[in-house]
Amino acid sequence: MKFFYFPLLRAFLFFLLFTGGAWSHVAYAVTPEILKTLSTGDNSERIAAIDALVSTGDVDALPILQALLDGTLHVAPRGEKVIILDKEVAHNALTKQIIDPVPAGLEKITINNRVRRILDSALAALKLSSSDSQVRLAAAEQLQDQANEDFLPLIETVLKKEQDSDVKIALSLAKAKMQLKNADATLRLEAVRVLAQSSKESTKAALLAMIEKDASGNYQEVDVAVRSEIKRSLAEIDSRLLTAEYIGRVFSGISLGSILLLAALGLAITYGLMGVINMAHGELLMIGAYTTYMVQVLFKSYWPEAFDLYLLVALPAAFIVSALVGMAMERSVIRYLYGRPLETLLATWGISLILIQTVRTIFGAQNVEVVNPAWMSGGFALVSNLVLPYNRIAIIVFSMIVLVLIWVLLNRTRLGLFVRAVTQNRTMADCAGVPTRKVDMWAFGLGSGVAGLGGCALSQIGNVGPDLGQSYIVDSFMVVVLGGVGQIAGTVFAALGLGVVNKFLEPYAGAVLAKIFILVFIIIVIQKRPQGLFALKGRTVEN
Repeated sequence: MKFFYFPLLRAFLFFLLFTGGAWSHVAYAVTPEILKTLSTGDNSERIAAIDALVSTGDVDALPILQALLDGTLHVAPRGEKVIILDKEVAHNALTKQIIDPVPAGLEKITINNRVRRILDSALAALKLSSSDSQVRLAAAEQLQDQANEDFLPLIETVLKKEQDSDVKIALSLAKAKMQLKNADATLRLEAVRVLAQSSKESTKAALLAMIEKDASGNYQEVDVAVRSEIKRSLAEIDSRLLTAEYIGRVFSGISLGSILLLAALGLAITYGLMGVINMAHGELLMIGAYTTYMVQVLFKSYWPEAFDLYLLVALPAAFIVSALVGMAMERSVIRYLYGRPLETLLATWGISLILIQTVRTIFGAQNVEVVNPAWMSGGFALVSNLVLPYNRIAIIVFSMIVLVLIWVLLNRTRLGLFVRAVTQNRTMADCAGVPTRKVDMWAFGLGSGVAGLGGCALSQIGNVGPDLGQSYIVDSFMVVVLGGVGQIAGTVFAALGLGVVNKFLEPYAGAVLAKIFILVFIIIVIQKRPQGLFALKGRTVEN
């Protein structure tokens, strides 16, 4: 059985669809008779009805065909109405009016895989007449994967009328892929040359299949010139795919590095200033993430119409709550343990356990979900095999903004001057009148607040749970130690560098071995440069 039920009839209907304004005089394609056939006819009759809808080019048929494919098309008892039932809301498929209440005894219309394949093709064909260029582009790319020669009249006619360059390229690739099995070797050769522009794995697979040998040892592609051109095209596609893969790894590495930067930036301030090994720093990330979750819940409950703006409130809230918790830790425990690193480590570890258990008691042990705003959902398709998620892009930009603000605060404000003075020589700063105890508190609050911002960012790429911070505390310390204690520039370099290196090592060594290699590298660096890659300059160092 061929892919299409009536291949010649279907090709003819597609040709009529895109020639001479065939649908300009059609009022409405969906009729009660067609709906009755879709709901009660056999599979062959349904395919003929789908053909009839596609032949009109009426995009009003799209919701009905999509509902049939998605399984949301139902028929009322005795078959008097066809209804689209989506999320407990019923619409009359013919009039599009809402039906309330939902009729009882609705029967779902079921279809087999053969009809599903026909529906995929029909939806793509109808979408080529859409006024939205993005819809047409998606339809053209879908047709590339179907690659049936019955589409050629459709593709050729649409190509003559299409104005959007991206859509034209996609249609050209679809046309070329459909011509790979043409009997004319010249057309196959031209198609292979066109497909060299593709960046799709499916195109590569189709070309590779043509130069394979069958059981008798004969090539699938009998023409030597075509086989030679296929090899050249495959080399171009491989080069493009490899470039896209490297770009993807760099982006993933920068994305991971930006998260490590947000996690380590606050630690670089507190550890660099006071030398406190704060094992509860990861829990400050977790507090920022749960604060974001609470703000989301409030917006869902009281301001659902402004839900997409909840992050604008969550960011300062996460900073303030985490900063207050950090300052409370410093005032109540850490201030009494300065100069005693082992006791500080044990005390902050105990605080981390208390914070984890407190969150488990309030929110439960299960993870909670923080939903991305609409403007952070989806991604940007750089090439066909590389999509850059908007939430990752937003986190990278956000981490850079936070970095700039921290640099301004430390280098252009009075508090920053005091922090740098205490970091370089606490005794001299104290003698010069700097209130070192207050500076400790405010600096610890600042570092904790930045950790809260990191938690807010982390909530946008995964679920939030009580153990969230445990995954980042060790990596954060590695970043700070490698970059140089108290050095913001070193923290940035180390975070982004470790993120990119980790993503390049993972495909070859796996996630666990990649971490081990990075740890060994850091140990070697620290052996050679105990003060890190960016050594702090000051009186205490010089003396």
